[in-house]
Amino acid sequence: MYAVIEQGSKQYKVAQGDCLDIELTDVSPDAETIELGKILFISNGEEIKIGTPYLDDAKVIASFKTTAKDAVVKGRKLYPMHFRRRKNSKRRIGHRQKYLRVIIDKIEG
Repeated sequence: MYAVIEQGSKQYKVAQGDCLDIELTDVSPDAETIELGKILFISNGEEIKIGTPYLDDAKVIASFKTTAKDAVVKGRKLYPMHFRRRKNSKRRIGHRQKYLRVIIDKIEG
């Protein structure tokens, strides 16, 4: 059984037991689970449910390894470059995005 969920501005294909990094959301620091409610698609092998745009009665429950505070991880460092074709007019800045690492426990729908 797998599902396609929307979290933030990205879509993820998830199955039970998957570990993935989603965009950082507001979660209380002592929370143990998070409910992802924007489900676009669910398939269990022979039956398919497609939302318009979301499924109303479906949800995906995910948990953290320890706590929500420890589940915040940093992505790889990106170096965007601002460059203009003038002498000495370039600028390099660094950015490192924070993500929330979750483990998919249950897909209901």
